Amino acid sequence: MTPRSERRNGVKYISTPKGYIIVDENKPKEISRWAQLVKTPKRYVMAMLLLLALLGAFNSSAFQGLGHLLLAVCSAAALDLGFSFAYKKKIQLPDGGIITGLIIALVLSTSTPAWVTFCTVAVAILSKHLVKVKKKPIFNPAAFGLLFSLIVFSSGQSWWGSLSLLPVWLIVFVFVTGYLVTSKVNKFPQVFAFLGVYFAVFTIMSLIGVGDVADALRAPFVNSALFLAFFMVTDPPTSPAKYKDQIKFGLLAGAISAVDYLVFGGLAYLLIGLLIANAWMHGRLQTKKQQKKLPNDRQLFS
Repeated sequence: MTPRSERRNGVKYISTPKGYIIVDENKPKEISRWAQLVKTPKRYVMAMLLLLALLGAFNSSAFQGLGHLLLAVCSAAALDLGFSFAYKKKIQLPDGGIITGLIIALVLSTSTPAWVTFCTVAVAILSKHLVKVKKKPIFNPAAFGLLFSLIVFSSGQSWWGSLSLLPVWLIVFVFVTGYLVTSKVNKFPQVFAFLGVYFAVFTIMSLIGVGDVADALRAPFVNSALFLAFFMVTDPPTSPAKYKDQIKFGLLAGAISAVDYLVFGGLAYLLIGLLIANAWMHGRLQTKKQQKKLPNDRQLFS
């Protein structure tokens, strides 16, 4: 007997030898919505950052790093939520703010005073909502806040979230989580370009004996570069989508970071390279838009 289906009062029934089966057509859609919610790139990045935080916290007695992280994340989420409500008049999960708070917490030293951590987070969230063009931030918020904190407060940066304070072999977790995030946001050309030129410059300088670059090719500096490449260079709102532009972006960020380290040293070189690449991308997009608005020669003389 072939099953027959019929609809009564908006509900679909399927007739079988044992009776009727009610089909809830809304259930698959609800499941699909929840699946999409869990699998969004931002939630994915959050999960990978939390995994690194848990691993990195084992270096700190009494999990001091997790307390530091909780302060940064709660501050970032509250500030981001406030701005979102002011602009959109609705409550929604501030996942972007949470990611910013996570990155800042994983870069700053766990001994950073609470008020410095809060100010760093506040500047980062302010830059996200105020330094923007057409609803998109110009600079990576976490990098902007961290550079501000380094210049103004001389804040310590241990990059403990990159597992820089743990045994060297644990760097494999940075590679694995970074690979998964890069795959999720489709930024492999950007990451390969950044890491390729970054390590190429240091390797060449080391071979020809120019500058003191030995430290840059060892932990913890390598950990920091990988963390920035996988979790900050790949930030979708502040980096290009097209592969061609991704390569240029990565090359620029990597080259400037390496040159800044060779010339000036210090801790800001990675952040400076990324922020200059952010500014370049914004300028490039603005130039393209202006060129599209200009009439071509035929239109002028027709």
